[in-house]
Amino acid sequence: MTARTPKRPRAVVGPTAQLLTLADLPDPKTRRWVPRRKAEVVHAVRGGLLSREEAMTLYNLTPTEYREWETLYAEHGVEGLRATKLHIYRAGKSV
Repeated sequence: MTARTPKRPRAVVGPTAQLLTLADLPDPKTRRWVPRRKAEVVHAVRGGLLSREEAMTLYNLTPTEYREWETLYAEHGVEGLRATKLHIYRAGKSV
């Protein structure tokens, strides 16, 4: 008996409502993480394009760092992923 692995989608809807494929994801060597790139990684994981573990390995993210991206994106959208505003979003204050 063979175990079936779930089929991955070829594309998912990204943060800008455009289709996002593996080829569209940020370069693994990315040094400057702008909010849109973080959101693309979160969407790829949510849509099944990458597993959380694959994303963390590919982009050298800690579980805490990735979880923070997910949480901030879920609560505040792309704006919540701005590094310059983290102190506001972490404190729970409104912008």
